[in-house]
Amino acid sequence: MQIKPRQHMLDIWRAMARHSFDDGKLVWEDTDGLSSVADAERLLCLLYPATEVPAFRLDQPDTTERDVLRALEGVGSRLEIPPNLITALSQFMRSHTGPDDSPTFAGGHYFRPAEPQQRLTHEQYQLGVVDSYSMSVTLCLATLGFLKVYEPSTTRPDVRKALAELREATNTRLTAAMISLLRSFTVNVFDAESEQGRRLIQVIGQDRQSDRAVLQQFSRRFRPLRATIIESLSRGIQVDESIRDESQLFECGWAWGVVKDAPTITDLDVQVPGQPDGIADRLPYVYFTVIALDGIQDLFSDRTLTLGLLDADQQKLAEALRLRWELSQQYWSAIARFGSERWPLEDLPWQTTGLRLESEYFSLTVAAILVHDLVRRKATDDDLTRTVAIMERLADRGRVTSRMTRNDPVIELHSPGVTMPLAGSERSGSPLLWRMTDFSAQLLKRIIQLAELSRNIDAQDRLLRLGEQAFEHLWNRRIEDGEGAGLWDHAGAVFPDTRVGKRLSWSITERVTECLVAARNLYEQQPIRSPELAQLARDLLSEATHLFGKEQLEASASPDGSRGRAMRSIESRLDHARSLVDERPATAFALALPVLQELDTLAQARGAAAQEV
Repeated sequence: MQIKPRQHMLDIWRAMARHSFDDGKLVWEDTDGLSSVADAERLLCLLYPATEVPAFRLDQPDTTERDVLRALEGVGSRLEIPPNLITALSQFMRSHTGPDDSPTFAGGHYFRPAEPQQRLTHEQYQLGVVDSYSMSVTLCLATLGFLKVYEPSTTRPDVRKALAELREATNTRLTAAMISLLRSFTVNVFDAESEQGRRLIQVIGQDRQSDRAVLQQFSRRFRPLRATIIESLSRGIQVDESIRDESQLFECGWAWGVVKDAPTITDLDVQVPGQPDGIADRLPYVYFTVIALDGIQDLFSDRTLTLGLLDADQQKLAEALRLRWELSQQYWSAIARFGSERWPLEDLPWQTTGLRLESEYFSLTVAAILVHDLVRRKATDDDLTRTVAIMERLADRGRVTSRMTRNDPVIELHSPGVTMPLAGSERSGSPLLWRMTDFSAQLLKRIIQLAELSRNIDAQDRLLRLGEQAFEHLWNRRIEDGEGAGLWDHAGAVFPDTRVGKRLSWSITERVTECLVAARNLYEQQPIRSPELAQLARDLLSEATHLFGKEQLEASASPDGSRGRAMRSIESRLDHARSLVDERPATAFALALPVLQELDTLAQARGAAAQEV
């Protein structure tokens, strides 16, 4: 199934407008109201494409395209859509603001009790989580960009007042989300003889070397990164002083929430209320690290920089986050590719060290960080080819591209999903779990990102075919009728043995929306240039140009005659083919062939005429 970003995005918008809007007003369900993560994901299904894809822009009503307006009939008319979005966003900001006027980042119903018979307290539902911080960064940046472009288009006093209030609330929430991300970053240092140390050595050593040799190799490979972390102690990174000892192992990344004893951020011009004490253990999770990386990179996007969306305090926070962003990418990318032979990431499934879990989902999250790093440092063909093979294996093992067998345990990967204990959550009461159900959507997202990065024809072709298979799998999982029709998720449509029925998931719906935006960016790129075809195209054009010049030596015909028109057409097509030969050699090749055929036809006609005379 070919990915058609425009048509499929319109289908999602049409389904979302039908489900979530009533007479232009966003309908907030009780379940969604408990989770700032789900509420942000739902709004991003609309706002992310509207601010990232020019054809879907809603911030300049005069330029909104007709098919977009038809898809969003339930949201309002051309002039009503922006004010209605402002109202919905303002409701979100108010709903997730605490009594002390500080933004809240409640995980809500996304939290699960470790024991099924236990019930979570109100305070546990209100705990902040990295998913919410990261989603809030993306949503706030999209909102600020939307408001900045839309503001000159309206003169209505009530709309301008609502717009100003929303901008202030959004800026406050963005700053609070960035602060919370800073306070959730951690560096975990541990001894090589500890259980976690032995597990990390096993993962990266692949049992091919002695533990001592692996430890020495770790020390050499991570010496520059260790030095950077030590130098960064003065920039707010909290880490045990034992990291200076090269015999110690370490991991860095994001915990599930603000870590215990994380200091408050005070060196800002404007203080943001509400920096709650953290309870999370200083244990990096690859899942939450990926989520944080996705949000942080939006702080450095072209749109954010061009529109100047960050104030002075936010720019200071963004630089601190960028340091942590780079540290995490470099660390996990090096861990995934550790050694000189088989990568640890190629040994599926990935085993987490701190939590002692293993799953294809964790392999995908480590691969996602590797993709981030490959994009950042412009990957080599070897790194890219090996990563493509990993994605193909994950799609097969996750039954995205292969058949589900009878009583297949892999079904748990999709429904009910992979669960992780949140280390330190017991400080709030009963222990909490976090469940991930979006394996297929995350896989598709990383496949498309790799395809966008790749400039190797074979690798990109493999990725595009794999992406189309993954997208077809996901598209077949849409809910067909009833609540959430046209949205996700109905895993039973492709996995009949699942025990979970249709369940509206804003998490998966938002991930699919991100995939379609990424696919649009992929198709906007110039196709990969083939050097071989470029040379062939030049050879064809050289011969065609020579034959065209020879044909012009013959007696001229009337400019308005059929021969004159044919010669002008040939000249125009040759000029066009020459202009494309460097960027699109295959197209230039295709254009040159009929020109050569036509020149040969003209020469034969002229020869036949000469024989008759």
